Amino acid sequence: MAVPPVLPGSRARAPRPGAVAQPAAADPRPEVRHLGDRAPTYAAEPGALPTADPAALDGLTPDTVLEGARYGTYTLRAASLRGDSARFRGEVRRDFLLTARFGAGDDALVLVALAGGDRAAPGAAEAAAELCRTIAAAVGRSQERLAEDIRAGRRDALRSGLQRLTDRGYGRLRARAAELGLAEEAYTAGVRGLLLPVDPECRTRVCFGSGAGGLFRLRDGAWQDLEPAAGPSAASGPDEEAEGGFRFRASVARPGDTLLLCSGGLAEPMREEPVLPAELAARWAQPEPPGLAAFLADTQLRLKGYADDRTAAAVWEA
Repeated sequence: MAVPPVLPGSRARAPRPGAVAQPAAADPRPEVRHLGDRAPTYAAEPGALPTADPAALDGLTPDTVLEGARYGTYTLRAASLRGDSARFRGEVRRDFLLTARFGAGDDALVLVALAGGDRAAPGAAEAAAELCRTIAAAVGRSQERLAEDIRAGRRDALRSGLQRLTDRGYGRLRARAAELGLAEEAYTAGVRGLLLPVDPECRTRVCFGSGAGGLFRLRDGAWQDLEPAAGPSAASGPDEEAEGGFRFRASVARPGDTLLLCSGGLAEPMREEPVLPAELAARWAQPEPPGLAAFLADTQLRLKGYADDRTAAAVWEA
């Protein structure tokens, strides 16, 4: 093994017998914090685990899921975590997160699908997972056409196609609810999907979905709620459509934008507690996107009165 030379004017020091090497200074660990004057009711870290069925271990759901990617001009971060209430009661996470890349090269398409159901509904977790997987399978089968429509700016074709596959997803949930003997409202979930082309020359971002959830954009240091109200009156221009409960938006991202897609558990405090979007805007003002651990700490900023699961996907534009 080569030994580094001793520089002129310096002396090599041998370690003292029994000396313990000191670790290099590290960045502070991400801290789970709460916002506001009052601490939330439940503890900040997971407590009880959900009950497991030894005959169905493949159905176990982890407390937290993290995902990330970087393509062309954007960086993706995504997380889904069990809410404080579910952690305290030993209940399963009902939100579901799915990220997938379909295709190869510049023709590939990245999909983020997230869904969340009512925590009081018995089939919410299964419905959220089934809805995301159904939509993802349909997107994967249509990847080439969708990628072409996005590059060509065919908004009408995108909207109608994505609405059809979303409607089919909800149709499957209704049929499954009937098989299980459940009311339709007990086996359903709000869903949001985000389509991101891998092609660095294409900056079009397509968002769609239905039910509880939200879409926000951080631009020039200020948040914009891109889904301010339900129903057709919510449409705010040629790049957004809202028909009944279906949401669609296709727009060209600007450098410096941050797009935030989230389930109802995060959308509610984003709309109702100004301290949360203000804190996130301050944290995400840095030139580099947060790493996975830092993004998780950001998405679980706690507020009293908001104890549901949280699922979020954010895209930083270079």
